[in-house]
Amino acid sequence: MLKRSPLSYQTTCSQYLQRVRHLGQAVLLDSGYPHCKRGRFDIISAAPIATLTCTRGRLHGENLAFSTTGITDPFIALQKLQQQAKLSLSNFDTNHSSFEDVPFCGGLLGYFGYDLGRCIEQLPSLAMDDMSLPEMHLGLYNWAIIIDHRLAKCYLVGTDLISATDFAHLERLLGTADKSPLAPFTLTSPFSSNLSAEQYATALTKIDDYILSGDCYQVNFAQRFKASFKGDPLSAYLKLRDAAPTHFSAFIDTAQGAILSLSPERFLSVDRDKKVITQPIKGTQPRSADPKIDAINKTYLENSEKDRSENLMIVDLMRNDISKSCALHSVKVPELFSVESYQNVHHLVSTVEGVLDDAHNAIDLLRHCFPGGSITGAPKIRAMEIIEELEPHRRSIYCGSIGYISLCGRMDSSITIRTLLVENQQIYCWAGGGIVADSVIAEEYQETFDKVNNLLQTLAES
Repeated sequence: MLKRSPLSYQTTCSQYLQRVRHLGQAVLLDSGYPHCKRGRFDIISAAPIATLTCTRGRLHGENLAFSTTGITDPFIALQKLQQQAKLSLSNFDTNHSSFEDVPFCGGLLGYFGYDLGRCIEQLPSLAMDDMSLPEMHLGLYNWAIIIDHRLAKCYLVGTDLISATDFAHLERLLGTADKSPLAPFTLTSPFSSNLSAEQYATALTKIDDYILSGDCYQVNFAQRFKASFKGDPLSAYLKLRDAAPTHFSAFIDTAQGAILSLSPERFLSVDRDKKVITQPIKGTQPRSADPKIDAINKTYLENSEKDRSENLMIVDLMRNDISKSCALHSVKVPELFSVESYQNVHHLVSTVEGVLDDAHNAIDLLRHCFPGGSITGAPKIRAMEIIEELEPHRRSIYCGSIGYISLCGRMDSSITIRTLLVENQQIYCWAGGGIVADSVIAEEYQETFDKVNNLLQTLAES
């Protein structure tokens, strides 16, 4: 049975997030509305009833109905956690019409770090591992606040996993006045990169050698920026979402600090009819305040053979990855080389679709596709080996995924680009790009700054 209680509609998600944040392990999935007009649903929750975490390849959890001993594949443990929730529900018909407009009624919410890929593929251990954030943290949440911007409605939802008493307590809490103001966020040092321009050029020369020798066709290579700060990470996130609104933004409070994501990229989605969508981004041009120059940059991207080739490589990779979970002949590419424009850049985006077969579910799909091809390269495993060799530090949350797997049958997830990590009074941000045979080092280096300059500058000015 689906519980649903109407709430006062808010055009922004911050007020409700602040009212429940003190409950712990708060998660916001933010559609970017009103800045992103296509954004529809914001999802907010906190206080999971169970958690599953993977730290340096070891699984552990709280309030699990199963033992993680002997389980080495985190996606198998996720299947068990989802099954734990479903077994706790009775008379739960996800085909009921009450679920049609509910993206998330309860289920799994959280993140998958890039390095979770080590649990799937055998990779070398060369890059420095200096972050304390686990590779994966998923909570089983039994309620959520849904803000539907298309219908200008807001409601609290839950299943039989939450008691009537707890649901009523949440209703009262959400009707109270906002808490005290957030502590302002301020950088206490400027951002610095883990690569100099010379080191970046040396790495790209090595990638070019690998491409010419036939090891790979494309490698996504990134640099990491770091600064120290004081204040509340949520204050930083709210400034960033105003400066760089995107459809797949997110804020997650973690035990180590927080994740602030301003991602424009969908990784994988599954609807109630088992339709799969992935929308890889490959190809970037900067925006300009001059409308004529901006139009020239957009047209250049639309017609760039290099960017189209780069994008097509990843489309082929994602077609192959989702086909492992999809019905025969269901995988199609309905949209190729579409341009999406954001505050700071134009992106080349393609859409790949399929339909899950009867033998696989959303978690199988995630495992077969993780990490996303748009942020590794092709072929995927060799590209990941080269990334491990040439990037100085492990990626942590960068190029992983944030999303939900709902008990009502839906899944949606992002690729965690344009994403910042806060821990130990340090804030980290990454930027990278796909390197191919005809890449120009200076242009690729500048592209990394084009992608995150607005984020770094917004924080520097706060």
